[in-house]
Amino acid sequence: MKRSELSFTLLLVPFDFLALMAAAITAFFARFHPIFTSIRPVIFDLNIQSYIKVVTPMVLVFLLVFALSGLYGVTRRSIGNELSRIILACSSSMALVFAISFFSLTLFESRFIAIAAWGLSIFFVAIERISVRGLQRSFLHFGIGTHRVIIIGKTSASEALIQEFTQKKRLGFRVVGHHKTFTKALAKDLRELKRQDKIDEIILADPEASRQETLEMIAFTEQEHLGFRYSADLFTAAVGRSIIHTYAGIPVIEVQKTPLDGWGAIYKRLFDILGALLLLLLASPVMIVTAIAIKLDSRGPIFFAKLDDGSVSRRIGQGGKPFTYFKFRSMRPGTHALRYKELSESDTRRGSPLVKIKDDPRVTRVGKFIRAFSIDELPEFFLVLRGHMSLVGPRPHLPEEVDSYKPEHRKVLTIKPGITGMAQISGRADLNFDDEVRLDTYYIEHWSPILDLFILLKTPWVVLFGRGAS
Repeated sequence: MKRSELSFTLLLVPFDFLALMAAAITAFFARFHPIFTSIRPVIFDLNIQSYIKVVTPMVLVFLLVFALSGLYGVTRRSIGNELSRIILACSSSMALVFAISFFSLTLFESRFIAIAAWGLSIFFVAIERISVRGLQRSFLHFGIGTHRVIIIGKTSASEALIQEFTQKKRLGFRVVGHHKTFTKALAKDLRELKRQDKIDEIILADPEASRQETLEMIAFTEQEHLGFRYSADLFTAAVGRSIIHTYAGIPVIEVQKTPLDGWGAIYKRLFDILGALLLLLLASPVMIVTAIAIKLDSRGPIFFAKLDDGSVSRRIGQGGKPFTYFKFRSMRPGTHALRYKELSESDTRRGSPLVKIKDDPRVTRVGKFIRAFSIDELPEFFLVLRGHMSLVGPRPHLPEEVDSYKPEHRKVLTIKPGITGMAQISGRADLNFDDEVRLDTYYIEHWSPILDLFILLKTPWVVLFGRGAS
């Protein structure tokens, strides 16, 4: 653990205290603002000095709940995860404060101040945490707090990690070495680098590495007090949500089902309906302009809804069931089947179930533009309302593509396909298919409402930059 990371974690305690006190004081003065007193006059007698004496111990209760909620852990989390913890911790803290105040008879007579303080505490702490995170990231740009890593494995995953760490210094990793395998000679060199304080961690980026090699690396990092990370294979990603039980002294791992079972599915469906209606309303002007542009640009229907032989276009949905699919037409009519014939030599994803044609000649001028910004997929909001798709989930694929899935790939058919998802915000069509499946499997096993919201908010940025557009 870097000293700077420990320092920033320690600073969160006084900063949280100040943010909570600011929220409480702001709520107090808001109650006496003419806007609120004109609606409901103040009928209680409470000055700021007495108020602060009551609030200070309450803020300490908040900090205690924050600690129990894991908000002072040294492990870095995603912004979405941290914000969800802040909301839960502030809500739990306020409920606890109400309980303590009720039994101790110290509750002041203003429900407005209490509710306002609760809402403002979430807002102020969130802003404070984001500011601290921004300050920490600015330090990383100057190399302060950066983890110096050695990557083991000459794979597509290792190349992707190197590119990611090089381009995004805010992640806090700097690659100082890249090797194909872990050998005794390499161990000797790494031990010397450790003595010179030039490395901090080893990352195994080869999911196919032997068990023996992996165990040797783990033993080496423990002996040399180095960090160790590894890229997950499909099996590891699939069992991400697991509970370890012990029976007769033997650890038995129970693999949990996706949290999208039960109430999770009910919530997600309601979220999909409301979100799709709102997004359809916002996107309707763009869809109207797109429909006109397609009609003026080339002959043919506005929507791609039928194949070359006149049959209905289909995609495979939840549980492997096909559904009728449509989107804005981006290609010349009658050219869909060419992807498996004349254009098969231009397939950049050969060897995977998917097909992607480089510099596809079938795409129209308007089609090229709407594909680059994913405008062609806007009609999928109607498929969300019909229940065939979700706002967030694995992308829907063609029946012939799904027929080529390996058994482990079929995990993505557990839930409804989505308009956007983990793979789309992590590289879109740039990722190889196994990486897509790993990301989608992670989403299935670790779904949460906050994760859905995070993916939806990040999608426009990915689309605007056009990364990996197909």
